[in-house]
Amino acid sequence: MKQTFITEGFLLQSSFAQELYHDHAADLPINDYHNHLSPAAIAENRSFKNISEVWLDGDHYKWRAMRANGIAESYITGGADDRDKFLKWSQTVPYTMRNPLYHWTHLELLRYFGISELLDDQSAINIYEQTSALLQKPENSAQGLLRQMKVELVCTTDDPTDSLVHHKAMQASASDIKLLPTFRPDRYCHINHPDFLTYLQALGETVGHEIHSFDALIEALENRIHHFGTHGCRLADHGLAQLFKIDEQMTDEHGILSKRIAGRHLTKKDAAVFQMAVLHELGKIYHREGWVMQLHLGAMRNNNDRLMHAVGADAGCDSIGDYEQGEGLSYFMNSLDRIDQLPKTILYNLNPRDNELFATMAGNYNDGSSIGKIQWGSAWWFLDQKDGMEKQINTLSNMGLLSRFIGMLTDSRSFLSFPRHEYFRRILCQVIGADVDAGLLPKDMNFLGQMVKDICYHNAKQYFNF
Repeated sequence: MKQTFITEGFLLQSSFAQELYHDHAADLPINDYHNHLSPAAIAENRSFKNISEVWLDGDHYKWRAMRANGIAESYITGGADDRDKFLKWSQTVPYTMRNPLYHWTHLELLRYFGISELLDDQSAINIYEQTSALLQKPENSAQGLLRQMKVELVCTTDDPTDSLVHHKAMQASASDIKLLPTFRPDRYCHINHPDFLTYLQALGETVGHEIHSFDALIEALENRIHHFGTHGCRLADHGLAQLFKIDEQMTDEHGILSKRIAGRHLTKKDAAVFQMAVLHELGKIYHREGWVMQLHLGAMRNNNDRLMHAVGADAGCDSIGDYEQGEGLSYFMNSLDRIDQLPKTILYNLNPRDNELFATMAGNYNDGSSIGKIQWGSAWWFLDQKDGMEKQINTLSNMGLLSRFIGMLTDSRSFLSFPRHEYFRRILCQVIGADVDAGLLPKDMNFLGQMVKDICYHNAKQYFNF
């Protein structure tokens, strides 16, 4: 039997780094302020039939790896038996070496199920049967899995039309896990999307009036912001390719929406003007409500038409985009800052070439109203791996205040993804420990230990004021 390589010293290459992690980071609770978990599964405390259901369903990271390994789609998103899907994933795992999936896979098996055996085609059947049996125990239900990782808070990602019935039910329960929504209004920014008018109709039905004007759209979105606020929401999120600099003397968002409703052609410039107008109005509302605005920028989504038609969006066919980011981001943030209505904001870039750009942009708009008002967020998506995290930590250290960073999030659809917080914490402690060993930082365990605690837990707690 091949035993795991994950020891107490995993990723920690010095005694100082190990002490820093084990004494100051390892046992901290988790506030996961951005993920894509199912609110229904959490509120209903769903039990999972087998490990494929909890581990492979919806996980486009694994899907991409399996496709690259030559696995047929029927074993990935198709109708194959759950057991057979797991066997195909197990055959793929050895070939993911040096991909973060290899680390995540074995961390998750070890932390949730106590399995120290390496996953491959030889161990697959035993691990499938062992984990599937363990998942039938109450402590391995949806809430139980969160509780095992000391998760205090989960912020899901929700459309403005969502009733939030599951969040309400969870909040009315006696659970020690807090479930809060996040407002994600992207559908109402993309006016050229083929389904935009359908989305507009659904929003109108939700608020009880038809939306035939730009003012009515903003009124409807504000209505839903208030609804989300009554359910504890304190965050908004936008996943956009890029922001745009707009000539404010040449804007006509009212006329652009009227043209779209009438079925007339809109140019790319029209779409850019409309997107920025909606964002500007929403930013002002977020500021008024005391919310945090998240901007995830730079993804080139749904590149494969074949899989888009067969599987749908979020099928694992997204890429890093090479969009220009600086000018539009500066224009947008400045347009709100100059009227003193820029909310707390977290910036996430997907293209690593933009690391320094985003790190320095975050430093432009702090105003003394709160510590670290504008944050450059954790390494995101394709950058959410050892090299990407190290680069984000080092760049933020060079160009901002690492000590005020709000730390890690999962950004995941999987209930088994929370050891990613451990992964981040170990990497953070190794980076700091390496500097101590090199004589670049004082060997002050009290100060550095508190700094690690703040980054891993306390800073986010203070920043969001949950």
